Amino acid sequence: MKVYISVDIEGITGVTSWSETEKNHSDFDRFANQMTKEVKAACEGAFEAGASEIYVKDAHDSARNIDINELPEYVKLSSGWTGDPMCMVSGIDRSFDAALFIGYHSKAGSGTSPLAHTLNTSISHIKINDNYVSEFLINAYAAALYNVPVVFVSGDKGLIEEVILTNGNIKTLAVKEGIGGSTISIHPKKSIEDTKSLVNKALKEDYNSCKVSLPNDFKVEIEYQKHETAYRNSFYPGVKLISPKAIEFTTNDYYEVLRLFHFVA
Repeated sequence: MKVYISVDIEGITGVTSWSETEKNHSDFDRFANQMTKEVKAACEGAFEAGASEIYVKDAHDSARNIDINELPEYVKLSSGWTGDPMCMVSGIDRSFDAALFIGYHSKAGSGTSPLAHTLNTSISHIKINDNYVSEFLINAYAAALYNVPVVFVSGDKGLIEEVILTNGNIKTLAVKEGIGGSTISIHPKKSIEDTKSLVNKALKEDYNSCKVSLPNDFKVEIEYQKHETAYRNSFYPGVKLISPKAIEFTTNDYYEVLRLFHFVA
């Protein structure tokens, strides 16, 4: 069994403020440490379920947040950005049996996390086929390009509610709840223990039922905070300006959606 793990930090236990997500900020180290511990727990759960290969993508900001020295020796860690459109799931391919998303967060405009956003904080929202989307769905669709099911997701309660609505077979762990500018978190040790046990359980079950189906066609809307950003990005091939702050793009190829995000999100 070959397992892919994509990791963000905004949905890690206890993370509440942007300063706690920023490398070289005084608040950062202890939350990066918790991020590493939750990833390690996911790796251990996967290994005990029979995974022979585990590939971890550090997918937050600089992508240099996870301490490789704390991970098991059977794990490979991808740090930094390759610069390809797969972005947070760069390196995934058809050789993987399952994917796990650790530390993911609520979508832009959701109001269920003080750190809610989608791809870039300059974006007000992203819609696909008239539905507001999160980084979870964007990357679950990306995994689906290679027929890889996402079997486990951890993060804030708002995100987890979205995951369950998308596919109730995906194992989930809500490590905190966002209320206004605050979060209410479970104990960090419980997050670690539950991550390990739920990942183990997910990979021992029929995880093919966790697959997220790709639509046949895609209508993408991106609304920005500033009208000048929308205007500039409206010159991307195939894009049109639909309001002072929003652009639209249509395609029947999801990779082209990812390419769009790569250049204008």
